[in-house]
Amino acid sequence: MKTNYKVAIALVAGAAIGGAAIQGLHAQAKPQAYIVSEITVTNVDAYTKEYVPLARAAIKKTGGKLVAASQNTTSLEGAPQKSRVTINVYESLEKAQASRNDADYKAARIIGDKYATFRAYVVEGLPQ
Repeated sequence: MKTNYKVAIALVAGAAIGGAAIQGLHAQAKPQAYIVSEITVTNVDAYTKEYVPLARAAIKKTGGKLVAASQNTTSLEGAPQKSRVTINVYESLEKAQASRNDADYKAARIIGDKYATFRAYVVEGLPQ
């Protein structure tokens, strides 16, 4: 009879471990999210000194990572943009959206809006 209990406990433990492993794999399969921003700056010095450090700190605090930033973009099709472009990557769409709703980021944007106009959107990456 003791052997039956041991087998039953082993089966339950195995199922629990398997379930946890599957949950972990599903969580890893979520695609990353990229926030692409097009920024038209009207006062470069003030933008760089007052807004950029605050925005970068807020983005980093919320799990974002700057992967690209350029003032000089090359147009492959259509009219070239005269704006800066930045790309930040997040673990998921939800984290990207939460980053934009963070109080520190909103405070930084109040300053940034004095010196630039922003256009931003999220693009979900493909599962790897």
